[in-house]
Amino acid sequence: MESKQWYMEYKIHKNRPGLLGDIASMLGMLEVNILTINGVEGKTRGMLLESDDDEKIRLLGEMLGKVNSITVSALRQPKLVDILAVRHGRYIDRDSDDRKTFRFTRDELGLLVDFLGEVFKREGNQVIGLRGMPRVGKTESIIAGSVCAMKRWTFVSSTLLRQTIRSQMSEDELNPNNVFIIDGIVSTIRSSERHYNLLQDIMSMPSTKVIEHPDIFVQESEYEFNDFDIIIELRNNPNEEIIYDTFTASYTDEL
Repeated sequence: MESKQWYMEYKIHKNRPGLLGDIASMLGMLEVNILTINGVEGKTRGMLLESDDDEKIRLLGEMLGKVNSITVSALRQPKLVDILAVRHGRYIDRDSDDRKTFRFTRDELGLLVDFLGEVFKREGNQVIGLRGMPRVGKTESIIAGSVCAMKRWTFVSSTLLRQTIRSQMSEDELNPNNVFIIDGIVSTIRSSERHYNLLQDIMSMPSTKVIEHPDIFVQESEYEFNDFDIIIELRNNPNEEIIYDTFTASYTDEL
């Protein structure tokens, strides 16, 4: 059988000396490899495992279920959030009602860039919305994520260095493997017909599109939130409100 990766997570009730060694020995006897291990948020430990026998993983779960000092809270094939939790030692904050919304703060830019890099590696069509106030690090994170994914980024519209409103692109820039960066305010409030036609062409491509200010983009265009695969919120601090009225007017003034 082909080797598979598994994510195991357990909560520690009594962190006695030798606990991790006992669990590692059990894994060793079952010939299950430990690829990565890390503490995840307090008294929780996460492991990325590898095995070529699903039955051994089932037996592992049953045996650990008899250990009183821990409770296995996850034993599954790893999701992206599991892999990043083991790497960074914490879970990404995720909306409990809207599971496609992920929240980050500015001091978690490393985690955000890693997350974006993994998402950008995926092939095919995906639309990502990125909410956040000005100068919080939205565009810089997208560029850094593109570098991590070893993909070229292409600005369709932006205000990073200067006002960018593209009305045409070269064949190389329109490569579906590129990451297309779109400012949702610039592309709707200040877009020309030629720019909007280009935007529609890009939105229909089997490629990755990242749209900053997705709420304004949806409000001012034909697109809906159902068109988005992931929504990311980036704040300076967890309590910061993302209020568009405070800066949308400046866009039209500057442009």
